[in-house]
Amino acid sequence: MFRKLDETISVAGQITPDDVAAAAAGGFAFVINNRPDGEQPGQPMAAEIAAAAAAAGLGYRAIPITHAGFSEDQVTAMREALEAADGPVLAFCRSGTRSTFIWALARSRMGDAPDMLAAKAEAAGYDLSPLRGML
Repeated sequence: MFRKLDETISVAGQITPDDVAAAAAGGFAFVINNRPDGEQPGQPMAAEIAAAAAAAGLGYRAIPITHAGFSEDQVTAMREALEAADGPVLAFCRSGTRSTFIWALARSRMGDAPDMLAAKAEAAGYDLSPLRGML
């Protein structure tokens, strides 16, 4: 369910409060929610995931990203969340793609090489080619 990009971050599709507890048990320290509330009927709301993270002792940050794309403010927020995390991060959206994309954009701003980011994403089943010009 959780796809590891590297030792510092894994991504996932929509998670539930029970998945947050499993993430904590698996050694994650921080959850980043990249999915906007109400994107799909029946999805857990951000407040539910935030409460589960707090109950599990995990850090939490919501950086919702719609299908309209990424803003520089969102990339900056992702970079700040990654820098603030005190251990491995679990980022999620509907499928993990937006979380992978925003991670790659943030890490590129932190100095990571585009080819290295693309290789990590590809190993987890994600294709960064739509972002190559932005990395």
